[in-house]
Amino acid sequence: MLGDGVEKGTLRTRLVMAGVFLGAILALSLSVAFSWGGAVSGGGEVEESPEAKAAFAAPPGSCVTWTMPDVSDIHIVPCAQPHLYEVTGVVDIGDKYPPEAPAPTVDQWRDIALERCSEGVSAYLGAALDPFGKFTVSALRPGNDEWADGEREMRCVLQWAAPGGQLEPITGNAAGQSQAAVWEPGTCLALAGKTVGNPIDCARPHSYEIVATLDLKTKFDDGYPSQNDQKAWLDTECNKAVQDYAGEIDLAAQKLILGWDVREQESWDVGSTLVNCKVGAKLEDNSGLAPVTGSIRKGGTPPPSPSPGG
Repeated sequence: MLGDGVEKGTLRTRLVMAGVFLGAILALSLSVAFSWGGAVSGGGEVEESPEAKAAFAAPPGSCVTWTMPDVSDIHIVPCAQPHLYEVTGVVDIGDKYPPEAPAPTVDQWRDIALERCSEGVSAYLGAALDPFGKFTVSALRPGNDEWADGEREMRCVLQWAAPGGQLEPITGNAAGQSQAAVWEPGTCLALAGKTVGNPIDCARPHSYEIVATLDLKTKFDDGYPSQNDQKAWLDTECNKAVQDYAGEIDLAAQKLILGWDVREQESWDVGSTLVNCKVGAKLEDNSGLAPVTGSIRKGGTPPPSPSPGG
């Protein structure tokens, strides 16, 4: 298991970000500095605490979290509390990496996590992993010292990465909740270039404000509805929802647009039937999303018209 030695950046470098769908690949690329950074800022070292050692040896069903950028405060918490990782299994990769084998590269670790963890995640959840859902596969790997000592166990975990790569807290066991990638009403998502980023204060420029969460199953309880049928129903229901959320608002007068999610068959089949209604704005040339500042919620600060050209 874990040794008692000190390794520069030892905790931070032992987190493997491994996405299983396109959105998570973006999250993966933006998390490289966090997941695979070198020495801790300022040239210091991170010494593993007993709590950190326990986290890196956590059995399946455990939940772990941290708040420090260097992950030095990583620790196990009850899964009912907000957490960043949920351990789904322990995999020994010694069959492909004998004692004399060099440690895998960054890209190899990601491939290993995807290859060796994905099947176990489905068994852990009791259903397939939604390829378009909020959960993605990640891992806790042996540190360099542990690898040199022959440690080959890797802990597979689930994480929730926002569109911009930020890890979001999960509350409750993953197996007991919807995998649908939805946000609470009142959440604003940052504008990253011309697309969607991480949650952000609505007072700051953002891409979308979430105004409602709806369940497609309240309308379609006989099986998967076509996306055209989803859109037709959501066009009506999201328009009702935005009026409940914002009062008698004229979106067109404020150059705002109302949007919503639709679900793929693969998502529907694993129970991901929740969708968001959201409000944003388009650039004048329709090349992407324009920044919106302020909330449209009743009592909030009305957003000004989006700036032409972003």
